[in-house]
Amino acid sequence: MRHARMNFFRTLGLVLLISCGSAVARDAAPAIPRPVPLLWKACDADNCVYILGSFHVLKASDYPLSNDIDAALAKASQVVFEIAPAEMQDKNAAAMALFKAGIRMDGTTLDHDLAPEQQAKFAAWSKKHEAALAKSGLNGEILQGFKPWFAAIAMTQVEYQAAGMSPQYGLDEHMTKAAGDAGKQTLGLETVAEQVQFLSGLSLKDQVQMLEESLDESDSTAGEIESLHKAWRAGDADKLWKEMGQKFRDDYPDAYRAIDADRNAHWLPRLAAMLDTPGGKDTLVVVGSLHLLGPDGLVEGLKARGYKVERVCSACGITSSR
Repeated sequence: MRHARMNFFRTLGLVLLISCGSAVARDAAPAIPRPVPLLWKACDADNCVYILGSFHVLKASDYPLSNDIDAALAKASQVVFEIAPAEMQDKNAAAMALFKAGIRMDGTTLDHDLAPEQQAKFAAWSKKHEAALAKSGLNGEILQGFKPWFAAIAMTQVEYQAAGMSPQYGLDEHMTKAAGDAGKQTLGLETVAEQVQFLSGLSLKDQVQMLEESLDESDSTAGEIESLHKAWRAGDADKLWKEMGQKFRDDYPDAYRAIDADRNAHWLPRLAAMLDTPGGKDTLVVVGSLHLLGPDGLVEGLKARGYKVERVCSACGITSSR
């Protein structure tokens, strides 16, 4: 069920965006083909909403992006993210909200929630990754003061950093900068407080399971990260859904509903309002890739509301004149 844990990571980009710098190198010459975008558009009679699937941690070599994304940005009057860039500018405030939600206030430690075997695994993991944790100002003793979901996120961050990936190069960060450079209005679908609540609201059972799978390291971890990254670069929506969405839904049904399906349902009326507003103003929406996929995804949700939805992918032979 390790892929299911990777699904959790996709939804927790806020944590990583808070904990790392935001400067992004965008001028490196590409050594490999540009990524195939997970980009769809929904249109009504006079305007369109473009929906771009993000990967919250990437490499410098993942840039530049597809010309399809550049074209969507050029057409958009506004760019909408999960959280408004203006709110994310104060990373200290966002970090404080995260820490406040994740810190234990009852005098217990993380070990209180773990079985003896899990306690031993956590101690061993912390010792093994002591140097990597220190880069984020953490260690095993400090993590003992937090809830399981927070510790699991910190551990997953270490794994992605070991794979050479960073939120510093995440698509959200890149598109925030690109929107600012283009003078586009930027908005958010939810607030920092709301996103933190999704994490802190996870049941203790889901939190401990999330932590336990982070502890169950194997030689396949790096390969799994590479597989998901490769699928995103290839624009392989089917593989991402099967390896991320389905496993997440099946292994963590309550968390899947709270973190993915319910948020999509909350966002859909806002996307519909963007389409229904007269005047021909297009919008580009940038959210985690899983929010686009599967029966509960935004693509199917907009289709169900009667909008014309199609993928925009010149590399796939799918193009549109609008």
